[in-house]
Amino acid sequence: MKINKNIGIASILVIAIGLLFTACDKNDDVAYNDVVGVYKGTLTTNIAGKSSSSKVNNIATAEVTMVGDQIEVHCFNDDFDTTIMLNLFEDGNMMNTCLTGSDFENMYGHMMGQGNMNGNMSNMGSQWMQHLNNEHQDGDEHFGGFNMQNHSFEYTFKMENGEFHFQGQKK
Repeated sequence: MKINKNIGIASILVIAIGLLFTACDKNDDVAYNDVVGVYKGTLTTNIAGKSSSSKVNNIATAEVTMVGDQIEVHCFNDDFDTTIMLNLFEDGNMMNTCLTGSDFENMYGHMMGQGNMNGNMSNMGSQWMQHLNNEHQDGDEHFGGFNMQNHSFEYTFKMENGEFHFQGQKK
């Protein structure tokens, strides 16, 4: 009887530990997966310093999908169509974004992982603050993110022919 009791206790402990790790993983994934979806909104342009709506139709769509631990954003309307990859960083009610790969390198002048390194990963700051401390210099610009409370997405696409600013709500 004693052996069965020990096996029962061990089984309960294994199940409890498994549930604990699963619950932690799901909480992390929920925040990231909550940004995935279709956002309907407007796209305004700033070409040569002149801000305006696009020529005919400023209604636009942004489709956000997860690709590994990054997101792919496909933003389009009749006059605009682009796709970018972004990293996500939690910051309170926001999920802030930052460029990836060669886009990051072209914008900031160094590869990811070769930034300031002024921050300390053991500090209690948000993922966003750790990212800013470790990867960026003062004055580095970021271009948008997700407001998790009102399910909105805002991003400024920096293109060779100007800036295109999307602002939309998740549908």
